[in-house]
Amino acid sequence: MNSFSHFNEEGRAKMVNVSQKAETERTATARTKVRLSATLYDAIHDQGLKKGDPLAVAQIAGIMAAKKTADWIPMCHPITIQGTDLQFSFRKDEETTDYVLVIHATVTVKSNTGVEMEALTAVSAAALTFYDMCKAIDKGMIIEETLLVEKTGGKNGNFYHPLLQKERSR
Repeated sequence: MNSFSHFNEEGRAKMVNVSQKAETERTATARTKVRLSATLYDAIHDQGLKKGDPLAVAQIAGIMAAKKTADWIPMCHPITIQGTDLQFSFRKDEETTDYVLVIHATVTVKSNTGVEMEALTAVSAAALTFYDMCKAIDKGMIIEETLLVEKTGGKNGNFYHPLLQKERSR
């Protein structure tokens, strides 16, 4: 089992020194889902929300959050991100009358450290912002299944979440 790199010899937290790592292009894609009612789905598509377009605001929140990740994840290195893109799609749940908003964020950097935390932070902030924008209609929304989908570059190479292999091969 690998030892945790964020602890010093005394067992106290430390920020890992990445100065000796190679600078490479790295990407990370994260995903989260928000379960919502058909009533809210209809209100969004009919542009019936008083606060405006929740996806537009969530898009900006996700980008801003990716850029500020190191401000609230203690051991995360502050980095200059080269790109952040969020994508949103709705699907109807086959078993219920609910809809599911699927949010993906892809973050790109040329650095000596990865951007997994930035991608995860982006989808989390986007989901929370979506909730905030829509809670007047549906306080029962559920933010669920936030995960790292994929990462490329770096010393450890590429990663694709094993639970998503079926989706990838479609």
